[in-house]
Amino acid sequence: MKHFAVATFIVVVVTVAGAVLLDSADLLPPLASVQGVTIDWLFDVHLKLIAFLFALVVVFMLYCIVVFRGKPGDLSDGKHIHGNTRLEITWTVVPLIIVAIMGYIGVVTLRDVTASSPDEMVVEVTSAQWSWRFDYPEQGLTSTELVLPVNQPVRFEITSTDVIHNLWVPEFRVKQDAVPGAVNLLRVTPTVVGNYKVRCAELCGMRHSQMLADVRVLERAEFDSWVGAEIARLADLDTPEARGEQLYQAQGCIGCHSLDGTIVVGPTWLNLYGRQEQLDDGTSVIADEDYIRNSILYPADQIVEGFQNLMPGNYGEILSENDIDDLIAYIKTIKD
Repeated sequence: MKHFAVATFIVVVVTVAGAVLLDSADLLPPLASVQGVTIDWLFDVHLKLIAFLFALVVVFMLYCIVVFRGKPGDLSDGKHIHGNTRLEITWTVVPLIIVAIMGYIGVVTLRDVTASSPDEMVVEVTSAQWSWRFDYPEQGLTSTELVLPVNQPVRFEITSTDVIHNLWVPEFRVKQDAVPGAVNLLRVTPTVVGNYKVRCAELCGMRHSQMLADVRVLERAEFDSWVGAEIARLADLDTPEARGEQLYQAQGCIGCHSLDGTIVVGPTWLNLYGRQEQLDDGTSVIADEDYIRNSILYPADQIVEGFQNLMPGNYGEILSENDIDDLIAYIKTIKD
């Protein structure tokens, strides 16, 4: 019992020291949402449990190595122990209780962070390789940056046009997968005015690390002013070229096609119109209106040499004929 008491005391000391060290490590970014309070509490519980389990294993192991090591010249066998029923019951029941408690805490936490509010604002999130689009159905506008009013419960309705992505703002803590053909919900109430970043938390291809979007949390009056300014700006897009530029950003074209000649995932749009493109089947084609329209609607038909067929094939369902005409008009203007 003496050895057990000493080892237990050391376990307590190491647990406290480990917990303090982990707390001081500042592992999380600043907290900026209501849901994050619960997440941070759960994270803190896990860290303290980790500190305890580390101490429990390492202290007893090192204590036994040091205290019960063989004496110099003693070559006799150690005492044979065939089992300890009470110890075996203890190390089966206690972990089971801990797992059950953590499971209960997890269920309660999930319930809290997914709870709905009667005054939620809806933001529809569409992800694509490698960009984000945010639609505000109540305000009637679309944006490539996420702008939210502070202290306003928000319900994100999240989907994807190609592969699985994941909407994550680290300061909000919570995140949710964006799955093609499905709409997943995520609820966030931002609490701190400031600038953040949307990141994709699901490995989604070669430009995964660059799949970012600006986030701004504003006071309510500033948010209302932004909505008014955006509506006015979109209303002023009275030329096909201007509307095409807006579509280039909103529909995710910006993620694959550069405007400055840089080769990204797809061919650059710089000097594209009228250019002769070499295709992977050995033929060539002039990039006229018919070619561009066909490439948008049926991207697998004519693959430019040196590129892969990574473009989603559903733009015929997303874009109207007028949208495609606007994009072509915009492409015609991109010249050096």
